Amino acid sequence: MTYRSPLLDRPDAVAATGPDAGVAWHYGDPVAEQRALVRGAAVVDQSHLGVVRLTGPDRLGWLHSITSQDVEHLAPRTSTELFVLSPQGRTEHALAVVDDGTSTWFVTERDHVAPLVAWLERMKFMMRVEIDDVTDSYAAIGEAVDAEGTEDEPVTWRDSWPEVVGGGTRYGPPAAEHPGADRDWRLVLVPRETLVDAVAAREVAGWRLAGTWATEALRVEAWRPRLAREVDDRTVPHELDWLRTAVHLHKGCYRGQETIARVHNLGRPPRRLVMLHLDGSQHVVPEAGAEVRRDGPDGKVVGRVTTVARHHELGPVALAVVKRNVPVDAELAVVGPVGAGDDAEQIAVAASQEVVVPGEGVSADRPAARGETMRGLTSRGGDGSQSLL
Repeated sequence: MTYRSPLLDRPDAVAATGPDAGVAWHYGDPVAEQRALVRGAAVVDQSHLGVVRLTGPDRLGWLHSITSQDVEHLAPRTSTELFVLSPQGRTEHALAVVDDGTSTWFVTERDHVAPLVAWLERMKFMMRVEIDDVTDSYAAIGEAVDAEGTEDEPVTWRDSWPEVVGGGTRYGPPAAEHPGADRDWRLVLVPRETLVDAVAAREVAGWRLAGTWATEALRVEAWRPRLAREVDDRTVPHELDWLRTAVHLHKGCYRGQETIARVHNLGRPPRRLVMLHLDGSQHVVPEAGAEVRRDGPDGKVVGRVTTVARHHELGPVALAVVKRNVPVDAELAVVGPVGAGDDAEQIAVAASQEVVVPGEGVSADRPAARGETMRGLTSRGGDGSQSLL
């Protein structure tokens, strides 16, 4: 059944589409909503997201053994994030994680919940763990607050991006210099039947109700990857600079760990995330999935747009994944349809890139080279870096 939030009944609510379908894109004034969110004075309906709960005494040790993050001794009300990877190290699921002392909670994209729960059930074996899809019972609301939940609050996940958490690493700038440093964000889980009241209580306190236009624009500005947008069936976390928050490089083995270690040690992941500043003179922008072309609209396809947003200060912006060897000063164009079906219009928009993951793909703490890695593996490029992907 298609989800529809009760907050879409608000006057002036405009429904979102794509992975945010079911909640509001905006409530009539997206610019004011973005500004309120920047000030920390807005609440966002995120009730379309999926929620999974783990219980049982073995839950943290078991989760630690099968995912990318060190959660074996995760303290109550301490937020983290992790991946479920394929055997080849591709990103299958990305989970916001917090434990309340008796249960471990996941927040993820709604369409990932069923396959995630099915995979977790297959991995239980004799472990004392219970796995429940509680999406129908709990709803997430978003707040621009930089604080973990307290004992007096509902279960809350704090987004630590762009901090480099213990055991992680970075490909982009340090957290203090990162454009996401000023983006505060957390998700509060409330019983679904209290969603409307929880939002109303925040409005009484002076907060504005904002839509996903605002959250997505600020996420793009912060270079923050999202499972439903930036990830495809080829994605390794290094391409998105997601080792900052979701991977512990020094924990024991888990599915996909070999690829994580290999790309970290050798550098040069196959693709890299960029932020694009789009020419807004046409008053229309391409949609997610549009091609990124080098040397103008008739040039070679070098990537694809993953998220498009209109920022209240930066104008039209996007995140895109491009080939690692695209020069930082390349002339780029974004080419794709606007609209759907027979009424779709093909447009080409000039774009300039802002580097998120550098082309050489060397992390801040990559081990120093020790000579030839293996017989027959030759260096690529003048910097002596190598790649096995």
